[in-house]
Amino acid sequence: MTLRRRARLALLVPAAVCVLASCSIPTTGVVQAGGPAVGVVPKARLYFVRNGALIPVLRPTDAPGDVGSAVLDLLRGPTEAELRKGVTTRLPLLTDLPTAVPAVPADGGATVVPEASAWADLVKVTAGDHRISVRLSSAAGDAGDPGLAAAQIACTADAAQRVADPGAEPEPVTVTLPGGRRFEEAATRCPGV
Repeated sequence: MTLRRRARLALLVPAAVCVLASCSIPTTGVVQAGGPAVGVVPKARLYFVRNGALIPVLRPTDAPGDVGSAVLDLLRGPTEAELRKGVTTRLPLLTDLPTAVPAVPADGGATVVPEASAWADLVKVTAGDHRISVRLSSAAGDAGDPGLAAAQIACTADAAQRVADPGAEPEPVTVTLPGGRRFEEAATRCPGV
């Protein structure tokens, strides 16, 4: 037997064994193995404070990459679970901000859709031209530690902006707190960047 013939035979024998072995495998129907597959839930990186230092906290979001939504989520403050872990904020809490989910009244009346103007008077966010600006009005209340509060906003705003362009350099962020105090922040100091 020639070398060429042996090589062909060596390739054909395993293929023939596989074909013949599969003949006795019974067919099956649909196998139920749990719920349908779902995609990855988008998360926003919000910056809070623990032990006097900034920490990133990931939260589910309906608007990944939207700086305004991320800042509003930050201004709503830590959740109960985050508070139990020692997470706090130096920002004034805006607990009466509308949520993205329309409220259904208990009396069965018409659904109430939140109006953006309820928070637009308290927070103004602009992002573009490689710069982010966040301004809190005096109606928002005072920040506990202005420098750390500004860093919370700057890091959160930059993290949201970078979702749209992950390879981009950190954007400069101008934060104006109630009372007009301005901070120019570079998000390069943010933990987890």
